[in-house]
Amino acid sequence: MPGGRLTQQERQQIALGLADGLAYAEIARRLDRPTSTVTREVMRNGGPTAYRADLAHRATEHRTQRRRQSAPRDPKAPPQTDGRDTEAVREFEETFTTVLMGSGMPKMMSRVMACLCLTDSGSLTAAELARRLQVSPASVSKAVAFLDSQGLVRREADEGRRERYVVDDDVWYQSMMASARSIAQVVEIARQGVGVLGPGSPAAARLENVARFLDFVSESTARAAEQARDILHSKPETAPGEPGPAGPKTAPGEPSPANPL
Repeated sequence: MPGGRLTQQERQQIALGLADGLAYAEIARRLDRPTSTVTREVMRNGGPTAYRADLAHRATEHRTQRRRQSAPRDPKAPPQTDGRDTEAVREFEETFTTVLMGSGMPKMMSRVMACLCLTDSGSLTAAELARRLQVSPASVSKAVAFLDSQGLVRREADEGRRERYVVDDDVWYQSMMASARSIAQVVEIARQGVGVLGPGSPAAARLENVARFLDFVSESTARAAEQARDILHSKPETAPGEPGPAGPKTAPGEPSPANPL
């Protein structure tokens, strides 16, 4: 598999693949590149509808030159001590950030979310985030406030008066439920509009269709989130012959207390 940066010819092939409606994975297969490379390339250069090979190539050269001229990172930044490939982790974090941005999340919020998700602890303080991302505490505070409002992070008390920001499995569940509630509010307002505009009018019919569609989406989202949490967070089943969480052991040949016959 070829390594290194994408060439201008490869970028032209990406542009042609996007124009033909190919998926990132198929474009990557034709280039013999990882799908993440193509995803990152497209998302950082305008997205699938605005990607231009020549502009992307010039932008990459400009970023490379600027990176070489920039000052070295803060020496206080924590080094990688877990045996991982530092450059691979950095590139993946960049890919994750650009994909979050492509979903509609603002850039700084995407950077903070990606940084939190890629820590083993799943939690960092504001000072740790600012140091890792090389940004001001004010930028971190604004990003966290947004993520908190969307249910994507939760706050925990840390030493002293500091707060620690956490992402875990339950955060994603809470975020999905918040999204479902938000959609349900739109449904309620749309149905109020039906009454205001008159049930027989075209505008009221349009709002009713909107309400029905979003009502289905809201209920499906909430139901799927509940089912996913129940399935993915369920405790492992007890192996045959082992006692359950509160079940006493029985000797071989003895009847079970739950089934004495």
